[in-house]
Amino acid sequence: MRRLAFPLILGLVGVAILLALGQWQLRRLAWKEAVIADIEARITASPVELPPAPALDPGRDRYLPVKVTGRTTGEEIRVLSGKKDVGGGYEIIAAFETDGGRRILLDRGFVPEAGRDATRPPVALTVTGNLHWPDEADSYTPAPDPANRLWFARDVATMSEELKTEPVLVVLRTAEGDAQSILPVPVDTSGIPNDHLNYAITWFSLAGVWAAMSGYLVWRTARTRDIGQGKA
Repeated sequence: MRRLAFPLILGLVGVAILLALGQWQLRRLAWKEAVIADIEARITASPVELPPAPALDPGRDRYLPVKVTGRTTGEEIRVLSGKKDVGGGYEIIAAFETDGGRRILLDRGFVPEAGRDATRPPVALTVTGNLHWPDEADSYTPAPDPANRLWFARDVATMSEELKTEPVLVVLRTAEGDAQSILPVPVDTSGIPNDHLNYAITWFSLAGVWAAMSGYLVWRTARTRDIGQGKA
């Protein structure tokens, strides 16, 4: 029995740890689903007027649905992007002057590479969209190219400095007015990672494999003992 104790303990402890990790991932899954449901409810709520100073507390106003009326100025930034089934292109970030005298950023949506240099003169729009402060830039993101108004990630701070607007970005969902062949890309939760179920399945599968390997090790140890005692 002393020879069997080690593989038995190893097997039980290993299985217990792997099952605990699987259960933890299930709890994380429930938490993430609740977070996503809360964000979805916030995104699709009834739009309100643009708050006076949303940039002072982005955490409070992130995803807030708003409705603004005004016009683009013809000034814009292109953010390198891509779209499934379309290919490479750009997200068009325009300077937008509201009827209330404010100047903000408006993410109008996506144009393919062919629309890169299309003329987009000022146009009146009534926009419904969501406030957003995307967290897309990291240490590997190339620096913007202000001379060509080309960005590689939506960085509200640097874009607002370039277009001389408030550090406020409205991502267009719907608009009344000339879309100028720009395809809206509304805020949604599709980009929020939620792989906890896959992780849980992986841990539970590993627990099954560990249990099988431990069982085999116990069987081999017992069989080796029996052979040594002449019981085989």
